[in-house]
Amino acid sequence: MARTIEIEENISVGTLAEKLSIPVTRLIGQLMKNGIIATFNERVDFDTATIMVEDMGLEDVTLVKALEKNSIEESITKKKVANLTGPNRPPVVAVMGHVDHGKTSLLDAIRKSSVAKSEAGGITQHISAYQVEHNKRLITFLDTPGHEAFAAIRAHGAELTDLVIIVVAADDGVKPQTIEAIRFANQAGSKMIIAINKIDKEDADVNKVKQQLAEKNILVEGWGGDITVAEVSAKSGKGIDNLLDIVLLTADLEELKAPIDIPAEGLIIESHLERGRGPVAHALVTEGVLNSNNVVVAGSTYAKIRSLTSPSGTPIKTAGPSTPVVITGFKELPQFGDSFKVVKDEKTARIIAHDAVLENKSGFAQNNLNSSELISIINRSNSLQELPILIKADVQGSLASVIDSLRTLETDEVAFKIISTGIGSINGSDVHIAHTANGIIYGFNVELPSEIRRLASRDKVPIKIYKIIYELIDDAKIMLSELLIPEIVEKEVGLLEVKGVFISGKSEIIAGGEVLKGKLTVPSLARIIRGKDVISEATITNLKRGPQDTKEVFEGEMCGLNIETKNKIQIEIGDKISFLTRETIQRKL
Repeated sequence: MARTIEIEENISVGTLAEKLSIPVTRLIGQLMKNGIIATFNERVDFDTATIMVEDMGLEDVTLVKALEKNSIEESITKKKVANLTGPNRPPVVAVMGHVDHGKTSLLDAIRKSSVAKSEAGGITQHISAYQVEHNKRLITFLDTPGHEAFAAIRAHGAELTDLVIIVVAADDGVKPQTIEAIRFANQAGSKMIIAINKIDKEDADVNKVKQQLAEKNILVEGWGGDITVAEVSAKSGKGIDNLLDIVLLTADLEELKAPIDIPAEGLIIESHLERGRGPVAHALVTEGVLNSNNVVVAGSTYAKIRSLTSPSGTPIKTAGPSTPVVITGFKELPQFGDSFKVVKDEKTARIIAHDAVLENKSGFAQNNLNSSELISIINRSNSLQELPILIKADVQGSLASVIDSLRTLETDEVAFKIISTGIGSINGSDVHIAHTANGIIYGFNVELPSEIRRLASRDKVPIKIYKIIYELIDDAKIMLSELLIPEIVEKEVGLLEVKGVFISGKSEIIAGGEVLKGKLTVPSLARIIRGKDVISEATITNLKRGPQDTKEVFEGEMCGLNIETKNKIQIEIGDKISFLTRETIQRKL
C-alpha cells in the first residue's frame, strides 16, 4: 500500500526512521554507504532523505515537504474551516481593554469571583481561562492583561478566540490600548462586541464613547456599523445577562464547530513551576478530546499527563474543544504560546520534542548575516554599554512580557545583557550567576527566601522584586540610563576683549581688557577667540581690578587677568576671551 509521508526540510535521522517505520540502524547504514556519517540526532535535508528512500528500495513511500508554518492569515482561514466541521463547541471569548476600565471586574461579575481585588495594582498580570454557564450553555472566557507591557499576551489571547469583548469605561472613553485591542481582534479575524462599562457612574457618557469609536472608524450599531454594543455595570451587575445573550447569539451566527474524533490539539496559554507539582501548564483544547491518560508534546517538551484539572482545580477525565485545562507531568516548562498535540506514546513524544530542540538550534545557526550587517553589529558592540541582569518571573507569559518590555528601552548606546532567565523563586544559583557577572536580579511576582536574601547581601548582589510590571520597567529604565555617557553642557557667562598684553611667557600670560557682557569670575574656563576662530582653550587663574585682586568683574569694567593656555599661543590685542561654565548632566532614556 502506497504511503505519502510529510517531513520537514531538515529532519533528524531518528525521526525519519520513525516515520519510515524502519530500524534507525538500517537508515544510518544506508547513509554510511553514501559517504554520510550520521548519528541518531544528526539532521539530513529533504533531498538526502529522498535519495535514501530510493536506495533502500522503499517503493511504496513518497516523501513530501511539510508546509511552512502558517501565517496569521492562513491561521485565520484554518480556524474558519475547522469551524465548519464536527459538532458545535462553546465560543472562546477574550476580554480586552484599557487598564482600569473594569475588564477583570466585569469577568468577576460574570463568574461571581473577586480576582480584581487580589491583582497587584488592580491590573491583570497573567492570561487566564475558565468556563461559565449561561442558559445551560458553556462559554469559555480568556482574561488578558491590560497594561501596555503585556501586548504580546493580548495578541496571543486574540488569536485564540472566536469573539473579543472590548471593555471601554463610560467615564473615561477610548484609550490607546482600546484601539490596540481592536487591532488585535481584527488581525485574528475575531468578531467584536463593545462592552461599555461603568454606566452607573455620574460622569458616564455612552454616546461620547460611541462617537470616539466612530472617529477611529469603528462603527457600532446605530452609528452606521454592525458592531454590537452592550451597556453594563460590573459593580451592580446591570446588563451582564444581556451581554452573555449577545455572546451566545454571535456564536450561533458563527456556527462554531470542531472535530472530536481526532487526536487532541491546543495551545499553551500559561505555564509555571509549582512546589510539589513541578511544571504546570494552563492550556486550551482547540480540537479533539484530551484524556487524562494522554501523552502530549508542546514545543520542545512533552508530558505523560499526571493530572488533568479544570482551572478551578476540579479533576476531569476528558476535555473537548474550547475547554481550558491545567496539565501536570511535563518534563520541562512548555513555552507560552506553544501548540500541543496528543501523540501515541512517550517514545514518539521524546523524539518530536528532541527534534524541536535541534530545529531551534539549527534555525539559530542558519541565521546568516551579510557583510554590512556584520560590520554594523561589530561597530555597535564596540560602543555599547550593557547592564547585566537576571530575570525570574512567576509564569512564562509574564517572563516573555518583561523581556520584551525591557528590550524596547535599549538604544545603540545602552542595552541589557540578560545573563539568565527562569520561572519560580530566586535561588542560590541565581545569586551566584549574578555575582559572577556583576549583575542585578529582577524578580516579578516571585518569592525571595530569607536565606537567599542573606546570601545576596553577603555577595553584594542587588535583588529587586516587583508585583507590578510597570514599576519593574521604570526601575530598569533608571538603571540603564546610568550607563549613558553624561552630556556636557557649556554656557557662556561673560566676554572680554583684550586691550593690552603685558607678559607673554611660556606658562602664563598677563593681559588686560574690557568686559563686553556678563560677569567674569575666577577660577574659570575660557576660550581664546580670534576673529571667528577658537585658537585655544584656557584657564583664568586670577583677576585684578586696578592693583587689587578680585573674584569678579562686571560688564563695562576694565580688568587684568592671568591666563594659562594649553598650546602656548600668543594672545593679541583685539582677541576675545569667552568665559565658560561646564555642567555634567546625566542623560535619561
